[in-house]
Amino acid sequence: MSVPSAASPKANSDRSKPVLPGKYSRQRELVYRAVMESSEHPTAEAVYQKVRCDCPDISLGTVYRNLGRLAECGAIRKIGVPEGSDHFDGTLREHYHLFCTSCGCVCDVDLPELEGLQQVVEQRTGFAVTGHDLILRGLCEDCRKKSEKENAQ
Repeated sequence: MSVPSAASPKANSDRSKPVLPGKYSRQRELVYRAVMESSEHPTAEAVYQKVRCDCPDISLGTVYRNLGRLAECGAIRKIGVPEGSDHFDGTLREHYHLFCTSCGCVCDVDLPELEGLQQVVEQRTGFAVTGHDLILRGLCEDCRKKSEKENAQ
């Protein structure tokens, strides 16, 4: 498997080409693949449960360390959720997240209306923006429907 360097301009834009820090590690690759293959934004615990199927002797600490390294080098994104566990995302392009305060799910939302946000902030404040994260909190559709059904009774 060809692994581009972290300095490569394409390294962080293509989900199919892993950018794994340091020397090759089967455990790191399994952790990376668990995040990349997930249709959700898994927590470290969810990654651990998935990886244990292929590598039963892996520890939760090893999963946390590898997720940290992968996030530091830009191979995945770490989504800090204020009221819960961090989640991890294999989508590296600029996008935003929705966090359900009831079930804890995290999902992507594209907001093209905010594409120029960093430039607007720089122009108005002179602040050199190097990145930003946006997490919108509320109820996912399933939890909202469940809440409405419970309130109607």
